[in-house]
Amino acid sequence: MARLYSYIRFSTPEQAQGSSSVRQSEYAERYAAEHGLQLDTSLSMKDEGLSAYHQAHIKKGALGVFLQAVEAGKVPAGSTLIIEALDRLSRAEPIEAQAILYQIINAGIAVVTASDGKRYDREGLKANPMDLVYSVLVMIRAHEESETKSSRVNAAIRIACEDWIAGKKRTHIRNGKPPGWVRETGSDVPPLYELVPERAEAVRLAVKLYLSGEGGTAIAKRLNSEGLRIGSGSVSGQNLYRVFKNPMLIGAKVLRVAGVEYTLDDYYPAVISDSDYARLRASQRSRPRAPGAGIPGIFTGVGICSCGYCGASMQGVNYANRARADGSLADGHRRLQCADGLGGGGRCPVGGGVSLAVVERALLAYCRSELGVAEFTEQDDTRAKLAAVVADRRAALEAIAVKLDKLAAALMDTDEVPLVLIRKMRELEKDQVVARDALASAENDLKVYAGAVVGGLLDEWQALTDAVMTLDKDTRMKARQLFMSTFERIDVYGKGFTAEGFTGARARVAERLSQRLLPGKGVIDIRLKFRSGAVRLLRIDRLGRGYVSAADL
Repeated sequence: MARLYSYIRFSTPEQAQGSSSVRQSEYAERYAAEHGLQLDTSLSMKDEGLSAYHQAHIKKGALGVFLQAVEAGKVPAGSTLIIEALDRLSRAEPIEAQAILYQIINAGIAVVTASDGKRYDREGLKANPMDLVYSVLVMIRAHEESETKSSRVNAAIRIACEDWIAGKKRTHIRNGKPPGWVRETGSDVPPLYELVPERAEAVRLAVKLYLSGEGGTAIAKRLNSEGLRIGSGSVSGQNLYRVFKNPMLIGAKVLRVAGVEYTLDDYYPAVISDSDYARLRASQRSRPRAPGAGIPGIFTGVGICSCGYCGASMQGVNYANRARADGSLADGHRRLQCADGLGGGGRCPVGGGVSLAVVERALLAYCRSELGVAEFTEQDDTRAKLAAVVADRRAALEAIAVKLDKLAAALMDTDEVPLVLIRKMRELEKDQVVARDALASAENDLKVYAGAVVGGLLDEWQALTDAVMTLDKDTRMKARQLFMSTFERIDVYGKGFTAEGFTGARARVAERLSQRLLPGKGVIDIRLKFRSGAVRLLRIDRLGRGYVSAADL
């Protein structure tokens, strides 16, 4: 027996409460009996709450599964598909909607509409071409209805957003989902939401751990192990990274309507302060993306390590195919190489590479035992410059606040809110967010010179464990963040340097080091420039016996 399939779609779940679903099911059973067809229910053919205007029923719904089955030949020719009306297939642009209908018909499958009993198949359309014209007209009308409805909904949301921003009327704007750490208060006027205490605390803990250098995966693992949730489900690293970028953390709802972005401040209760959010965003911009596989470098791949001979970046290369049975690598299979010297055909005059493991061990040993306050506070003029930057950025932020206050006052004095003022306020609010981030970044740089912060950095260096060299990823990511906070630049001379090429004080120090330390080819020389402006020269034993000596430059 030929098969009959029934497809039912509702654009909103509320429409499922009507009788059309039952009516179509009864029609399908009756049609199958009258035409000697077998009603096939093996394919799930009901889409509730999926829009045909945005093609959601095809992208992630049952109709998309059915079309894939048609294309794969799993729905035999001679079958029939019953739908309530042609607009159930699609409300997209008519040319797209027609393509769906043609795909089904060209596969030898008839389409029957239960609302009017019309049948669309190749033979019928060939005999009566006006049915084809009728189907196009139906789909044009369906698209225009959906487009008009969408325009009206967008206009209503746009007006509600502009009213919220202007402070005229603030009520629920049902667009998008609220964050998992809030719940509705049941009120139609602010506050619309309140924090869920235990989830809010989980969010604050996650932010605190991230700012301390923890990675998203490690934070998610800890939250899940302690039974903490920021939403209804378990926490994942990817979800945390999305949360850390979302201004919902400070209570803002951001939505895009017809290509225009609106930011509704104070829509939700803030779970962290504005300053913590600014620090969080600044940390995300400066923090490198953790490699998806392999061994994270602790100072490579973050823009601070360069070849001393040519200035190109130095790259960490791990020969994973030579890993031991336990997954570890020999020192010689982790290389530090100049990007312009790779393969021997680069522009670097020296090229070549050294053991990355040897350099890492020496740098860690030096930083754990030799760093002092001087490395972080040596240049007072740098402190003054940073303080000036903070002052300038704070003044810029205050200037934006003054402009916003003036615009708000102007809006309060008028009955009709000019759209140009609303747009100007949105532009200033965006500038304000950028200015806050810039100020937070400058303040963080200045704090490096404060004794408490310096002491904290020194403590962090001394607390680094040997887990860094056992290639523990979480520990290495913390070390990487510490290197970025401490050093502005690390220049590596894989075959050592001489006084040639240096002038003045550099030449004298280089000559003294060359004479006093290991002679010949058995050394790696490194120039360390701290974020404070202090510079140190470090000489490393190439065979892995640690750093030999350090000197000021």
